[in-house]
Formats: sequence, structure tokens, C-alpha cells
Amino acid sequence: MDEYRVFLKKSAAREIELLPKKDIGRILERIDALRHNPRPQGSEKLAGVELYRVRQGSYRIVYSIEDRILTVWIVKVGHRREVYRRQ
Repeated sequence: MDEYRVFLKKSAAREIELLPKKDIGRILERIDALRHNPRPQGSEKLAGVELYRVRQGSYRIVYSIEDRILTVWIVKVGHRREVYRRQ
């Protein structure tokens, strides 16, 4: 299976920088794992939009997948009680 390329939106990169230091490493490992399998066990498609989410502890990583060009875009990273709120 080919590897996907993973890109972070600037806003998602800022959200990661603001997370507690102890959680950043695990979240980055989880994001890196999406290169090999963008739909791992436990991932879910969000209702009404073409986005997926994967859990990492109390945090959620929201992303889109483009299978035609093998890319994953990390859209949002945040605590579970805040990540789904619209701005």
C-alpha cells in the first residue's frame, strides 16, 4: 500500500503548539501513523461533512482524506469538548 502525505493547516499547527507539552508527542505520533493508514481502527467519519476524526486520549484529530492524490490534511486538533464547535 502506498503512503499518504500528511499536511497540517496553519491553524492546526498553532492548535498543536498550544497543547500541553506532555500530550504533543503522542498526538504527533498519531498524526504520523495516518501516513500508513488514514482510516485506522477507531476512526469515524463525521456526519454531514467529508471529514474524519481519530481519538488520542482526551484530544481529537480532525482530518480530510484525498485518496486520488494520497494526501491527508489535518484540519483541527483539540480537546474533545471543544474540537467540534464551529467558530
